[in-house]
Amino acid sequence: MEGVTHPRGSAANSAAMSAALSGAVDLSALKARAEANRNQPQAPPAPAAGGEAGASGPPSDAVLEVTEATFQADVVERSLNQLVVVDLWAEWCGPCKQLSPVLERLAGEAGGAWVLAKVDVDANPRIAQLFGAQSIPTIVAIAGGQPVDAFSGALPEPEIRKWLGSLLDALRDRLPGIRAAEEARGPVEEPEDPRFTEAEEAFERGDYAAAQAAYERILDAEPANELAKNALAQVKFTARAESIDPSARAKAEADPKDLDAQLAAADLDIAEQDVEGAFRRLIDVVRRTAGDDRNRVREHLVALFELFDPADERVAKARRDLASALF
Repeated sequence: MEGVTHPRGSAANSAAMSAALSGAVDLSALKARAEANRNQPQAPPAPAAGGEAGASGPPSDAVLEVTEATFQADVVERSLNQLVVVDLWAEWCGPCKQLSPVLERLAGEAGGAWVLAKVDVDANPRIAQLFGAQSIPTIVAIAGGQPVDAFSGALPEPEIRKWLGSLLDALRDRLPGIRAAEEARGPVEEPEDPRFTEAEEAFERGDYAAAQAAYERILDAEPANELAKNALAQVKFTARAESIDPSARAKAEADPKDLDAQLAAADLDIAEQDVEGAFRRLIDVVRRTAGDDRNRVREHLVALFELFDPADERVAKARRDLASALF
């Protein structure tokens, strides 16, 4: 599905699973069998070795034990309203015992935005065959009556959370149950990232070098992390702003060729909320300089842009004015 990111090791990256997800799997194949069995009494599931009910504990509203007889109602029909995540597992499967409890806990936390449909492949081999599962655990996401994504193996919890989040974002407008559950649950606090906590604590105690280093480590690992980029720009500016010479503006007015004074005066303008004045000051300097001096001023100005939302009209206008001054 467009907009969904496959986790590392995803079965959806294999040719066989890609074919299944493109529509080759017909989930209605079990419908006739399900209807034939629906009115027959179902024997209670046999307890697992050691007296346990199964690999992952008792079912809940968010966790369903699905059989061939209930697959049509519990998976296909339910997926018309909410995301259904099918867990193909077996009692003898070690990785299943690692993955299933994680999935059950996340399903419980979701508050109905999605449900977990657990399928014992030994008791329900036709369902495993239906998905063409080559190994277990295999996890298949169902929406609108069809598979939309899948992975195999016991992935780490952060990758599973990312996978589920991508699915919910992509399907929110298609499956009304997702939005309804999220609205009923209310806002959910995101778990704190200890890397950002470290950086923020350093910033709060005034250790700007440590805060800068912490954000740079995040960007080394995640170059596209916009939150870290923005925070790093704020840290660098704050460190500069606290050491600005209060007379910088007077020096800049007295000597337009003093680049250090002009850059410091622009920082002082920003610190005092004269954003347009700071941008205008440096664009004027760009117009009357050349070579390395011009490039130095341009880089300083671009760094100031990063302190603001790119959609800020003051930034948009200054970028246009800078382009005009350069070319």
